[in-house]
Amino acid sequence: MIGRKKEIRELNKLYDRNSAEFVAIYGRRRVGKTFLVDETFAGRITFRHAGLAPDVSDAKGQLKKQLEHFYKSLLLQGMTEGAKPKSWFDAFFLLEKHLQKIDDGSRQLVFLDEMPWLDTPRSSFIQAFEGFWNTWACHRKNFMLVVCGSANSWILDNLINDHGGLYDRVTYEIKLAPFTLAECEEFYKSNDIRLSRYDIVQSYMVFGGIPYYMRYVDGEFSLAQNIDNIFFAKNAKLKDEYDRLFASVFTNPESEKSIVDLLSKNNAGFTRKEIIEKLHLSEGAGISKSLKALIASDFAVKYVPFGFSRREPHYKLTDLFCIFYLRFLKDHDSGNEKFWQQNSSAQSLSAWRGLAFENVCFNHVEQLKKALGISGVITRASAWSKRSDDDEKGAQIDLLIIRNDNVINMCELKFYSGEYDVNNEYYRTLLNRESLLQKYVSPKTVIRNTLVTTFGLKKNEYSNVFSNVILLGDLFQE
Repeated sequence: MIGRKKEIRELNKLYDRNSAEFVAIYGRRRVGKTFLVDETFAGRITFRHAGLAPDVSDAKGQLKKQLEHFYKSLLLQGMTEGAKPKSWFDAFFLLEKHLQKIDDGSRQLVFLDEMPWLDTPRSSFIQAFEGFWNTWACHRKNFMLVVCGSANSWILDNLINDHGGLYDRVTYEIKLAPFTLAECEEFYKSNDIRLSRYDIVQSYMVFGGIPYYMRYVDGEFSLAQNIDNIFFAKNAKLKDEYDRLFASVFTNPESEKSIVDLLSKNNAGFTRKEIIEKLHLSEGAGISKSLKALIASDFAVKYVPFGFSRREPHYKLTDLFCIFYLRFLKDHDSGNEKFWQQNSSAQSLSAWRGLAFENVCFNHVEQLKKALGISGVITRASAWSKRSDDDEKGAQIDLLIIRNDNVINMCELKFYSGEYDVNNEYYRTLLNRESLLQKYVSPKTVIRNTLVTTFGLKKNEYSNVFSNVILLGDLFQE
């Protein structure tokens, strides 16, 4: 298995304990939650079941279908045939009886995949599950329950942060993150796919480090050919993935889609007030629920940009796959099946690469800190911009690494095909930004111009404006 070393170690440690364990694993859809459980516990799962995806065309019949499916899982895994369950209380009682019957004292591991899908409207699933855990499962020292779900907000609200009968019942939680660049490189190598690090970063800009998407890359073709085959060809594998993704995670996906669409238009994001105004929404629980769900599902982050009040948090889109889709696929109807190959050097793609590289760096701040030798320093990362006024010019800074050792790394993020060359105009721009930023920080704070780029900095009379230069390879550190 690629990566996931910490998660595998912790899961095995929990398995070996002599106590009841309740593990919740959540993360973005397609990130590899089920694969993690299958690989870690191969041959050790006593009972497993996966919920059926919601069927909006048959809302009334969903409970019956889920129960029938659960019953068949029990039969397939050794339960003696009997009366079918009419409720989740019946279903969990059947599971209890089955597990008791086959109990030989060894560890019993139950895996419930896509658990949020089991909780259909008016099904009383949560109450039945609560009874199953609190009355029976938690008292059995040889019992371990692992649950997964892509609807992160459901996992958080109903299990991890529940204040009712399941309060503090989860004994361990794992939020599974997308692959880092180092893990992407390892994934491609293990699948005999030869890509340069320059192209691996570009693939990360498209797939966002999601292994399910990366598995469609074919080693016989270049990255550009693969992108065309996967997204722009007539029967492209992931052409409709965006809609499937939202439909599987959110109850009313159109609301979340509209917010994501808006956030994709500004790399720094928007405040809640701006989102409401631009989308003509009403203030209330609806917008709060949608924003919370997008954050929980790893599509967006909530952060306070440098220079803003804590009362002005911004919501920033961080899912690179969504950014790519909205930029190139949402309104793409030209029928050009070789769009990416024929436009690889076009200005639109170059501009996208520049913005996408900012998000790549935001997702690898820990690697940037290692390259700077400040892994142990407490920091926060933020973009910063200031509009021009009558007194001074405006400025926009890609990334600030604000450190508690009285230093700020003012980072310029440049995705170039060769060495970056600083000219006189850009040199003066950097000095202006540094001077402007100095007005907003403590006099004891030192600002260090830091370049993060692909193949290095070309030496000339202006290149010493950068105190630190971080190269592409530094982003691939473990």
